[in-house]
Amino acid sequence: MTDLTGKAAIITGASRGIGAAAARELATQGASVVLAARSHGEINAIAEEIRDQGGRAESVVCDVSHYRDLAKVIETCQRDFGSVDILVNNAGVIDPIARLADSDPDHWDKVVDINLKGVYHGLRAAIPVMQEQGSGVIVNISSGAATGALEGWSHYCATKAAVFSLTRCADKEYRNHGIRVVGLSPGTVATDMQISIKSSGINPVSQLDPSVHIPADWPARAIAWLCTEDAAEFAGTDFSIKNDEGRRRVGLID
Repeated sequence: MTDLTGKAAIITGASRGIGAAAARELATQGASVVLAARSHGEINAIAEEIRDQGGRAESVVCDVSHYRDLAKVIETCQRDFGSVDILVNNAGVIDPIARLADSDPDHWDKVVDINLKGVYHGLRAAIPVMQEQGSGVIVNISSGAATGALEGWSHYCATKAAVFSLTRCADKEYRNHGIRVVGLSPGTVATDMQISIKSSGINPVSQLDPSVHIPADWPARAIAWLCTEDAAEFAGTDFSIKNDEGRRRVGLID
């Protein structure tokens, strides 16, 4: 079991999928958690669930495409829990899936605002606080799309590639300040995103049988593990749980 007792964590996109699972997992491992998402009802319900089980949790409505929203989340975490030890940049979207010539420029831009600028906003808001503390871990949710082109996913592939570069840049700039920045590439996960992918019928991922997708609990456990010293060697990289080696390191398989 990972022990994150005394740590304070922020999870963006915490209303469902990997974000919700990560909030529950980090709380189970002893961290105080701030759930951030646009959907107040969902994150408030999860925070109440965590508190009912003896954990510490707060929820903050947040649109990661707006820097001021993430700055507010950071302030809330500091005020209520005394520090910002962990940031999970999880918020991300893939809709609408479309080939380039069929894409809507406004929708394409919105994906960039959330998937890329949202991660930058999180880094920009959290790093000064972590730098002053002399420690902190930031986990950016990545994807195999960061290094592989997929038809219909130009917005998603481009933004995930850019996030991987942000992970590497942040590591280069702040590793010596005690801040660890790492990406997590979980593979295909059984979330609502897979429903959109399946219904699009575009590219081989849409043809996958739902049984091959891993549960959201797996990347949640990987996130918790990446926040420990056991994972320090992966700073500045995209750690993958798509293979048995990565899954063994996390403790997902024997």
